[in-house]
This record gives sequence, C-alpha cells and structure tokens, in this order.
Amino acid sequence: MTTPSVTGLAVPDFDAVTTGGKTFRLSDLRGHKVVLYFYPKDNTPGCTVEGENFRDLHGDFQAAGARVYGISRDSVKSHEGFKAKMGFPFELIADPDEKVCALFGVMKMKNMYGKQVRGIERSTFLIDAEGRVAREWRGVKVPGHAAEVLGAVQSM
Repeated sequence: MTTPSVTGLAVPDFDAVTTGGKTFRLSDLRGHKVVLYFYPKDNTPGCTVEGENFRDLHGDFQAAGARVYGISRDSVKSHEGFKAKMGFPFELIADPDEKVCALFGVMKMKNMYGKQVRGIERSTFLIDAEGRVAREWRGVKVPGHAAEVLGAVQSM
C-alpha cells in the first residue's frame, strides 16, 4: 500500500519538543524553507550517516535559506546524546507519540531480521516559505540523499 503524496498541500501547524529545551512550531518558521527528515532511530548506522550528511551540508542549507530538523520517535534525552556525539548543528525533534509521524504518513510495517515491525519509513519533506510541501522523498536511500535535498532547496 502506497502513501498518497502530500506535495503541494499545506502542512497543519504543529509543535513538538526538540533538543536544546526548545519547542518546534512550524508557524514560527513561515518565511523560511524547512527540511524535515524523518529517520528510524538514534545511533543506528544508516541514521548516523544520514545525520552526518545533513550536518556536513548544513552551511549550504543555511546559505540557501533553509532550516534543517531531524525527527524520530526517540526521546529528547536520546536525541541530546546523539546530537552531542555527532556534532549536529541542527535540532532533533522528539515524536514519541507519533503525532508528527502521523501528519506526514511515515509509519510503515517493515521487515527487520525476518520479522514484521512497525517503524518510521526514512522520508524527507521540503516545506516552502508559505508552509506547503514543495517536495517529498519516501523510502529514502541514504547515499547522496542530503545532497539531492540541498539541490531541491537551492532550486526554489
């Protein structure tokens, strides 16, 4: 079953707790491009590499007028450790109750070591300055992904 595209749709305002003791509120970012990348779990190999790639291109995202946020179901405490260990210059959003995941339809049944498990499908959403989804990537493969997202940001 495929998830319907949300490209072109306005994202409902939401708020969530982030690292650094902050609250993310989408409406506070009107006028900015926002990159939300959803990843399965802190401190796992693919998620670490994905975060490193967004970290390494962070200056370019900023220069293009975009704010980057990573989001998973992990706790703020877990996020704080992951962010510090990896030197991420952006905040991580904690979504343990899956409210934000539900807004974007990223929860999926996946095969993990031969078992069906429910988890986040690695996905990224580029939200324009008016709060609409300009582009979405689902079922993301990590290599080259952050650079592809940066290219989309720069072409806006």
